[in-house]
Amino acid sequence: MKNKISRRQFLQVAGASAAALLLASCSSNSASSVSSSSVASSEAASSAAASSEATSTVTTTGKTLVVYFSATGTTQGVAQAIAATVGADLFEVVPSDPYTSDDLNWTNNDSRVSREHNDEGLRAVALESTDVDGWDDYDTVFIGYPIWWGIAAWPMSSFVAVNDFTGKTVIPFCTSVSSGIGQSGELLAELADAGTWLDGQRFSRGSSEADIASWVNGLNL
Repeated sequence: MKNKISRRQFLQVAGASAAALLLASCSSNSASSVSSSSVASSEAASSAAASSEATSTVTTTGKTLVVYFSATGTTQGVAQAIAATVGADLFEVVPSDPYTSDDLNWTNNDSRVSREHNDEGLRAVALESTDVDGWDDYDTVFIGYPIWWGIAAWPMSSFVAVNDFTGKTVIPFCTSVSSGIGQSGELLAELADAGTWLDGQRFSRGSSEADIASWVNGLNL
């Protein structure tokens, strides 16, 4: 059976509640001037911060590096534009045996890139260097490469495979005549097996420095 409250008990509870409400109202009124002043100061600070953020350019946490492999110079141009936008350092991936124009003729089934494409065992391209001075100091790394047969040009794979990307934010970008970036960045991320890899971007030969800077600024790093 439910307990019943007496009229006297009800009146005692109601009176206590009214007293509590009155005390709370008085306390609120006494602090109103301080509260309004604090809110005004907070709003002013927020407005100033928002104004400063709106006029700032991309800022990265820690040092930023742009690593790139460029077969014909197109990727190099994009890499330099990115580095100029964020104030980053540059590192060029250079094969020990550089590619010639004949090597890059993918329409020739007997060219170097065609043979490497057809035989994955030939894709482990030796590089002049994979060691970046102060590698551990870089928190953000852009990785740039041309697209070969829908994937990242394999000299870049040779670089990614031997470096530790733990704790780094990695942003791939590529250049191509018509192909998109596809899964090239995801495949490199799997190869690295470390780091936080963001979605990448594809650029054509005709991409302007303004286009490249706009993409970089949109990353909000």
